[in-house]
Amino acid sequence: MRKDQKWIKKRHAIATELARVVLTPVARRKYGVKPERFKEQGDRAYLVLYNHQTPFDQFFVGLSFSGPVYYVATEDIFSKGFVSSLLRFLVAPIPIVKSTTDLKAVKTCIRVAKEGGTIAIAPEGNRTYSGKTEHINPAIAGLARKLGLPIALYRIEGGYGVQPRWSDKTRRGGMRCYVSRVIEPEEFSGMTNDELFSEISAGLFVDDCRSPGTYRSARRAEYLERAIYWCPYCGLSSFESGGNEIECTRCRRRIVYGEDKRLTGVGFDFPYGTVSEWYDAQSAFVTSLDLSAYTEQPMYTDTADLYEVVLNKHKRRIAKAAALRLYGDRVEIGTDEPIVLRFSELRAAAVLGRNKLNLYAGDKTYQIKGGKRFNALKYVNLCYHSKNIDGGDANGKFLGL
Repeated sequence: MRKDQKWIKKRHAIATELARVVLTPVARRKYGVKPERFKEQGDRAYLVLYNHQTPFDQFFVGLSFSGPVYYVATEDIFSKGFVSSLLRFLVAPIPIVKSTTDLKAVKTCIRVAKEGGTIAIAPEGNRTYSGKTEHINPAIAGLARKLGLPIALYRIEGGYGVQPRWSDKTRRGGMRCYVSRVIEPEEFSGMTNDELFSEISAGLFVDDCRSPGTYRSARRAEYLERAIYWCPYCGLSSFESGGNEIECTRCRRRIVYGEDKRLTGVGFDFPYGTVSEWYDAQSAFVTSLDLSAYTEQPMYTDTADLYEVVLNKHKRRIAKAAALRLYGDRVEIGTDEPIVLRFSELRAAAVLGRNKLNLYAGDKTYQIKGGKRFNALKYVNLCYHSKNIDGGDANGKFLGL
């Protein structure tokens, strides 16, 4: 792209208005929500920071703001051939490599801001698995300051109740999507980066598991095993879900996921009242895990298709139904001449969508796509625990999300 060529095009505004006509009834019908219009926007450009609960969140933002919004989006949507080319042409999202510091994405954001565009970022970089806002990289404060745009904190509440990340189905229940606060440049110019980060984090924090309301579905617990792989009675385990229940495959204890998002043991007292509490306990268990005990025999084995991703272009499948083994220090893919990916050598690991796994090894990006019940999260959690240990922070709480 030539240096004098603008990122912002007139066609983006036309495509955005047409999209709103289509997406407004979809938001109401599928999610039962009417995003609140940001009436104070006027003709100003904003940096929109939003918490991330559903796969539709970016569209909620677009329905609240006027004019085109330029979203910072994961590289996966740019590796789909013609569809990716169409997205670039119509709305020009800003590509970023997930779970990494992408300087090219930062430069593009600066460019769009200088051209007068509104930019939207989910600073968690991940949809929440637990219902709580995930880890936010403190670097977001420095980026916000560099862009110099007023910061609109956009809260999505109830989205986890309607469609948890681990679920394929939506439930009937309440949601709200709205701008909760604007931090003007004059205000954050007097803050330190730490103070600004604190304001952003507090403004975007939502714990949906603790919020009131009911969410109706006959398949409430389905695919919860995409988020949970630890049993408080068995330790590292696997689970099977169906309808409104999830069951540990080792001890066979069953837990019901209620309409109020509460967990209840079937015939016993389950120690965690919400998925959020269970998820936190699982993370604490992983943080204390001695990975050296799992270098000879795998902790988990799975079967999955393996792809090589050419970032921002396409991806090609290089193995179907490949054997996948998770050790305390590496992932092995295949049997005869396996691909060995050591955690110490990976640039990053990330979960995309509900349960796709990306492993960034040198100049290669591998994508692992398992079956419906595949848990990609455990690979990311254990990879980052290993990295924390290697970095001298064995008790580090950041586990990749």
